Amino acid sequence: MKLHIKNGRLIDPANHIDAQQDVFIAAGKIVGIGQPPADFTANKTIDASGLVVAPGLVDLSARLREPGYEYKATLESEMQAAMQGGVTSLLCPPDTDPVLDEPGLVEMLKHRAKSLNQAHVYPLGALTVGLKGKALTEMAELTDAGCIGFAQADEPILDTTVLLSALQYAKTFDYTVWLRPQDPHLGRNGIAHSGPAASRMGLSGVPVMSETIALYTIFELVRSTGARVHLCRMSSAAGLELVRAAKREGLPITCDVGAHHIHLSDMDIGFFDSNARINPPFRSQRDRDAIRAALADGTIDAICSDHTPVDDDEKLLPFGEASPGATGLELLLSLSLKWAEQTGAVNALSQAVAKVSSDAARVAGLAAGSLKIGDVADICIFDPATQWKVEAKALASQGKHTPFLGYELNGQVKTTIVAGHIAFER
Repeated sequence: MKLHIKNGRLIDPANHIDAQQDVFIAAGKIVGIGQPPADFTANKTIDASGLVVAPGLVDLSARLREPGYEYKATLESEMQAAMQGGVTSLLCPPDTDPVLDEPGLVEMLKHRAKSLNQAHVYPLGALTVGLKGKALTEMAELTDAGCIGFAQADEPILDTTVLLSALQYAKTFDYTVWLRPQDPHLGRNGIAHSGPAASRMGLSGVPVMSETIALYTIFELVRSTGARVHLCRMSSAAGLELVRAAKREGLPITCDVGAHHIHLSDMDIGFFDSNARINPPFRSQRDRDAIRAALADGTIDAICSDHTPVDDDEKLLPFGEASPGATGLELLLSLSLKWAEQTGAVNALSQAVAKVSSDAARVAGLAAGSLKIGDVADICIFDPATQWKVEAKALASQGKHTPFLGYELNGQVKTTIVAGHIAFER
């Protein structure tokens, strides 16, 4: 199909474009920006007057809950949520059931996702067999099956020599290892940020040093091996200062933050609201402000949804017993726009788009997040001014739990185009 997107504000941070320009698509690719190629006749014209035409969003962490947790969500429901959120490429962690530690499981997931003809799915393979932190997986075979990196999700590696071996192997074959910095012992069973709020509420705490001690270990191993590491879901000011210093040193590291951590703190737990039970936990307002600053100065490379759908039976429980996690695919764009607007920067809109498209694609090593001629036509068309209310009925995801229920947010996706076909239209 040949598409002509006209009258839209094209924001393409990867190619330094922020101007009103038409986009022309044929055979699943961008064939013209501004002017159509010779003899181009569109089958369909999309009028994007008053709208932003941006690269499709790239989400660095979205749990699709298949295989094994279909009672929480299905591939069909979460891919539809991705389309409503403008997410055209997403990475899924390996903590499924069974764990993504076998090539056959990865191939099955890739095949199921491809058959739906919606978002591109890029699995992260398990770093260790069964995520048990003992024996390394066959990373080369998993890469051949379609994995683009290796992770432990939220599972610890108790033996540092195992992590050292993993990084040595990853360096040899130029793989990226995705790690969430959390000490395997400090705060392992904690459910809230260690601070006055947790003390008043009688909740067991997760101290900031759980993150910083893990970072010290990771950075020493990176210095020794030279392996490329991506740090998942940074949460503290102290941790971000260590990342900032490591980047100045030239260590090959990147990091992301969950979209909800940009706006909320431990005070938002309120009266034990289980929707605010997140891993890592919301930290202090000072930490939240440091996250916002680190996004602005580039210390944090990208924003992800940290999409973790949870069913009612596991969420509608007392705070300490509820499963951590929140739906996020459909909120990623709006929460990123909210952060950018609050910075007051002249190029705030472009900054927000970059953090969830081109910057995220760079971190993941994907050919995505760009709209130059010849690129795959993955596009998100949205209205930055349209306000919508976060309600369960408004969410396509099977997981309806988020700490933002009841909030009114700006930024609504109107059309999502994946590889040149219209996958969602409001």
